[in-house]
Amino acid sequence: MLLQIDHHSGQPIYRQVMDQIRRQILAGQLAQGEQLASVRELAAQIKVNPMTISKAYSLLEIEGLLERRRGVGLFVAGLNKAQKSRSKAELLEQILDRAVATAVQFEISEQDVHELTKRLFARYTSQIRRDEHE
Repeated sequence: MLLQIDHHSGQPIYRQVMDQIRRQILAGQLAQGEQLASVRELAAQIKVNPMTISKAYSLLEIEGLLERRRGVGLFVAGLNKAQKSRSKAELLEQILDRAVATAVQFEISEQDVHELTKRLFARYTSQIRRDEHE
């Protein structure tokens, strides 16, 4: 599991850890049943206090993304399709919320945002199609 922490972002480190693990689970980079690094291992790896990792893991467990197996460790929980879709939609909404707020601050019209979004969608979907044909 690869995590990158930005100590200057203003976002608490435990939230950065949570967001990155959540994304990796929803993107399938961390598979159902996969064991996560122990609190101490991950804390040492990214050079943060173990309590920070413990807090992130606990909150992800409460969300239902992780499950604790006593004496063994933490594992990626099995998510049904509805849970996975809901989590993806919530994560995307958070990202879009920041983007829309930025567009409003920059006085970019809703129509211009829609056009930009369409262009970006076209770019990424055509790139995916090219990758699938190679």
